[in-house]
Amino acid sequence: MPLNAPAAVAMTASLSIRSRGTAGDTSAVPAIAELLEPLRAEPQASAILCDVDGTLAPIVARPGDATVPEETRTALSELAARYALVSCVSGRRAADAKRLVGVDGLVYVGIHGFETLHPGETEPQLDPAIAGRGDSARRFVDELTSSRLDVAGIRLEDKGPIQALHWRGAPSQAAAQQQADEVAALAQAEGLVPHWGRKVLELRPAAGIDKGTAVTRLLQEARLGNALYAGDDVTDLDAFRALRGMLATEGLRTAVCMGVGSDEAPPGLSDQADVLVDGPEEVVAVLKALLG
Repeated sequence: MPLNAPAAVAMTASLSIRSRGTAGDTSAVPAIAELLEPLRAEPQASAILCDVDGTLAPIVARPGDATVPEETRTALSELAARYALVSCVSGRRAADAKRLVGVDGLVYVGIHGFETLHPGETEPQLDPAIAGRGDSARRFVDELTSSRLDVAGIRLEDKGPIQALHWRGAPSQAAAQQQADEVAALAQAEGLVPHWGRKVLELRPAAGIDKGTAVTRLLQEARLGNALYAGDDVTDLDAFRALRGMLATEGLRTAVCMGVGSDEAPPGLSDQADVLVDGPEEVVAVLKALLG
């Protein structure tokens, strides 16, 4: 049975939280409800920003099998009606993230900030920094011998300007990692930018574009004072750093960086997050608490 808003607020007291840098000491950790209060008090001046895979949707072996629970969709829809900005910031293509999440009225940022799809738009806008280099990563992977990836159990994902190599489920994780290391070195020599995630290597056409730059752009355009970002992977740390930078230089009054823990959480997630929750099932409890 879905929780009502007061119940969701109450649930936050029992979530598995840690404060940044406490190494497990939660004695001084404020309740998540307390951290959320500035956003709940000023929804018209607040943004809710979430990664998708591992944050809204549980991690699965094949990305195509991922689903966002219906209660999460409902919470996002209600948040979009109340808050100034609700955005899904994904490593997927923006249109793919929209299909997966299935909620209108959100801003969908795709391929880690390289494209943005606003409500009412049919085509995402590419970051102008990649002008003239949008197909450089695809040309590079087209020249790779496909057998070297197949033998290692590496699956190639075409994300337009970004090409991603996945090895989740590969027969030998060590062999796949070694092959990915070799590809990364070759790509870098060709002027591409390798970017590592959990069992994935992304080949990017330009540096300086990430989830952090995307979050900064969205918040600057909307001129908001409060923001929460939730994420579970290395690429989400860029968004954490961006929010903290905006606290110092852009007039942001409140920034909540919420890490989503898992067995595959990257080094630094728990230390860089203000709070850490345990998986998408606790993320949706926080989303519901924001509606209280």
